[in-house]
Amino acid sequence: MARICDLTGKRPNVAHKVSHSNIKTKTRQLPNLQVKRVWWEEEKKFVTLKLSTRALRTLSRKTLGQMLRDQGLELL
Repeated sequence: MARICDLTGKRPNVAHKVSHSNIKTKTRQLPNLQVKRVWWEEEKKFVTLKLSTRALRTLSRKTLGQMLRDQGLELL
């Protein structure tokens, strides 16, 4: 299962964890993804999406159709 936001495209980031002795080891910084059912007004149905919490906050201001048009995406 890919850890990618369906609307914003946020994905995991690779970073360094730096110890006290300055040894660097690679770590993954995962996006905060939530699985939510969102009402899609144009199709009059619910769709299940994996969304980042930033996308959820944006959905509280915009509709799903507006976000899809802004991102240039289509749902099946």
